[in-house]
Amino acid sequence: MNIGEAARVTGLPTKTIRYYEDIGLVAADRRGNGYRSYDERQVHRLAFLQRARSLGFTIDECRELLSLYDDRHRASADVKRIALEKVRDIDVRIGQLAAMRDTLVHLADHCHGDRRPDCPILDDLAGNSA
Repeated sequence: MNIGEAARVTGLPTKTIRYYEDIGLVAADRRGNGYRSYDERQVHRLAFLQRARSLGFTIDECRELLSLYDDRHRASADVKRIALEKVRDIDVRIGQLAAMRDTLVHLADHCHGDRRPDCPILDDLAGNSA
């Protein structure tokens, strides 16, 4: 199938598919006219990448996961380790987002939100105390 069809099937933009090819995550065949052609295996790899990226895995992590996927002698413990590291990363990010939310709620609670020019939100962003 051509790149447009591969994009439709996998939900990836064609630009992303070209990027994945450029960095060696997937290899497209070339037709006589030079256009990319993807077989079932290549489309499956693209779908794998789309799912892994949607779960927050980085390009390097995806490369490692694909390597493990291709290795029939892999230890599932290696895959589990990568997944649990991602869970820890997500937990840290959730904590950071919660702190950001708490700060913004605090600042908004202390802003009068009226026609006056004083604003603790802007003061905090400028490095002044709220």
